[in-house]
Amino acid sequence: MVTRQKQVRDLQEGGYVMMDEAACKITHYSTAKPGKHGSAKARVEGKGVFDGKKRSFSQPVDAKIRVPIIERKQGQVINVESASVAQVMDLDTYETITISTPDDADLSAEDDIEFLELEGQRKIIS
Repeated sequence: MVTRQKQVRDLQEGGYVMMDEAACKITHYSTAKPGKHGSAKARVEGKGVFDGKKRSFSQPVDAKIRVPIIERKQGQVINVESASVAQVMDLDTYETITISTPDDADLSAEDDIEFLELEGQRKIIS
């Protein structure tokens, strides 16, 4: 998995972080003040980018955490195979890929879309 290390204090809401070996988008970030004998702690809550599961963790703010490098790509719908599957051409590499579509997406041929990609996992975001 393509990741880089970052300190917990550098995370922000809306960013990405690895939780339980899954890429998650941070939905809530809060810190607690340092106590008499300890360092400040951060609580991070997130939602899985590809599976939608909610996850959270609590760690010292100076701890290192892995952050996934998620690519945002442009594509064009070539064919809508069913209500849940579409063939999309990546506009950078001209590669044709099959992606499952979100339930609320109303796609048709030749629509321009944006999708996220991380190690073969893909998700349409618009």
